[in-house]
Amino acid sequence: MSSTNTGPIPPLSTAQPECDPRRWWGLVVIAVAQLMVVLDATIVNIALPSAQRALHMSDGNRQWVITAYTLAFGGLLLLGGKIADLVGRKLTFMTGLVGFAAASALGGAAQTSGLLFMSRALQGAFGALLAPSALSLLTTTFTDVRERSKAFGIYGAIAGGGSAIGLIAGGLLTEYLNWRWCLYVNVPIAVIAFLGAGAFLRDDRRRGEGRPRLDIPGVLLGCGGLVAIVYGCSEAEPRGWGDARVLGLLFGGAALLGLFTWWQTRAPSPLLPLRILRNRNRAGAVMTMALAVIAMFGMFLFMTYYLQVVCGYSPVKTGLAFLPLTAAIIIASTQISARLMTHVPPRALIVPGALFAASGLFLLTFLPVEPAFTSHVLPSEILVGLGMGLIFMPVMATATSGVAPRDSGVTSATVNTAQQVGGSIGTALLNTIATSTSATYVAAHLRTAAAEAGGRLTPAVRDTVVKTGVVHGFNVAIAWASGIMLLAAVVGGLMVTTGAPKHAAPAGPSDPARTEAEERHHMRAYEPGEPTG
Repeated sequence: MSSTNTGPIPPLSTAQPECDPRRWWGLVVIAVAQLMVVLDATIVNIALPSAQRALHMSDGNRQWVITAYTLAFGGLLLLGGKIADLVGRKLTFMTGLVGFAAASALGGAAQTSGLLFMSRALQGAFGALLAPSALSLLTTTFTDVRERSKAFGIYGAIAGGGSAIGLIAGGLLTEYLNWRWCLYVNVPIAVIAFLGAGAFLRDDRRRGEGRPRLDIPGVLLGCGGLVAIVYGCSEAEPRGWGDARVLGLLFGGAALLGLFTWWQTRAPSPLLPLRILRNRNRAGAVMTMALAVIAMFGMFLFMTYYLQVVCGYSPVKTGLAFLPLTAAIIIASTQISARLMTHVPPRALIVPGALFAASGLFLLTFLPVEPAFTSHVLPSEILVGLGMGLIFMPVMATATSGVAPRDSGVTSATVNTAQQVGGSIGTALLNTIATSTSATYVAAHLRTAAAEAGGRLTPAVRDTVVKTGVVHGFNVAIAWASGIMLLAAVVGGLMVTTGAPKHAAPAGPSDPARTEAEERHHMRAYEPGEPTG
């Protein structure tokens, strides 16, 4: 971004904007809503076998309980962020809550698999309204640097630990109630958040101002491209990456996103103003987020199977086994990142965090066939949790810093899109690596064992070879996840070069009339090599 200006630059105000006295209660509301959205991506994982039996789903169709949600959520996030900027974040936030609760109730009452799939898609669509408006409300509510760091520490803990909390909640609800409560539980949470939003969140709709029209071609190209890529990644899991449909979806999605980028340079009111991603620090933060989530979601997938299949844990015990990971994320986000963010550059937290997480993942590459929670899984969870807690908060704060109020919704959607698409790609990519590696291992070792036994294999020998092959596949896939996390450390270290913040973030609800010159002035505070105070 150029540092030249077309006119005199207004001086950076030393007076802090008036703080909303209800802002901390507003943070509670935002946190509750965000937790609901994040945990819903994993809460049904442990309940899926029960739902499959109850609704007579085939093995080929059961993945749509997960895919329908991630497809709608990941594909519509940019649209949801733009809607938040156009009609107001609070209105969009409350609409998302109502829709999410209604879709959850519909899914809980579903008597057919088709109705459950539809309700999960509706959850994803309303989640795409809710998530970016929640993050942009947080960005515009907390303008003081120290308060902003605390708020993002809490938000980062939820973003990183919500998936693990979903596994815990799914196990408890499935074992002690039934799978339907994994969906019904969202209704009271959404009602509480809706009432809190009405009482504590500031309505930022700017009445009387001319609002730009929605970029319909951008919506079709951008959302279509994201949907195609997320769908392609989900289909890669059962079909393989070389399948014609998978390749068609991935290349088609990439082509649509290329056309989307071209159109955004010409659209009168672009869905994603490219000035948002021209900032090196913001682009680096978004890339770091995507890479870190790719690696982390692989760990969730494999550890769930390892604990239940190899260790023989029940759904509840499996969920509770993720508690150390959740606790480590919360501690690192709220007690380390939030305290250090105002004193050190973001990459001083991001790089060590990614290295911690990569080390924890690398430890899992030595998983034995025998249960090894204490010796391998527990220390890995602590390292990965500390690492992700150090990563999430500075990444989100950096990605949303220095953004004009009119762009905060779509910027927040971009961060959420990186997280969601990263999770979808990570699940499909690493699961494909694991299953193909396991299949190769099992086939080779069964042939060897059969040759040694004269062509006759006992069931015990066959089961041992299969279990060993499954764990071997986990080890290889998690090694890839560790490498991806190391790449996140490199990207964060090289691209996120901004210094520690020295002043309040410029975007705030009390300053809607900021001029273009002021925005350029404040954005330069986040450019590499320039002072931040």
